[in-house]
Amino acid sequence: MDLKDIQNLIKFVVKSGASEVKLETPDYKISVKTGSESDQKIAQYMPLTAAAPIAVPQTPAFTTDQQSATTSSETQDSSKYITVKSPMIGTFYLKPSPDKPNFTDVGQRIAEGDVLCIIEAMKLFNEIESEVSGTIVKILVDDASPVEFDQPLFLVDPS
Repeated sequence: MDLKDIQNLIKFVVKSGASEVKLETPDYKISVKTGSESDQKIAQYMPLTAAAPIAVPQTPAFTTDQQSATTSSETQDSSKYITVKSPMIGTFYLKPSPDKPNFTDVGQRIAEGDVLCIIEAMKLFNEIESEVSGTIVKILVDDASPVEFDQPLFLVDPS
């Protein structure tokens, strides 16, 4: 990854509104944080070598206020549901365009391969298809809001 790619990643993170993004590959580790106390943008780039192993924590790299705010009763209720998570960072859209209807709504029956939403990443609109069949129980993200990798988007009742 060259300097221009890193700069583009930083610009994308700032534009998306995400507070922190971490990217790890066998060759390098990148951490981008925005919105710190002094509103400075911070970026770290660490090339990884065989001489410098880094321990990777077993906890998820990304947490959101929505995830940490769940109570035990909500967790018990949602344990029977399948969570559809974001495969990328970007901006979440429920509609293909502002004048079109939503791809899906709460209570709607979906099948494998149905388009659930669009995530815009770097000016590319990626259709997110369902990997499960069931009924949409809850939409966890507001339309046109930024999402992070692995952030829960929908709860689906598979029955």
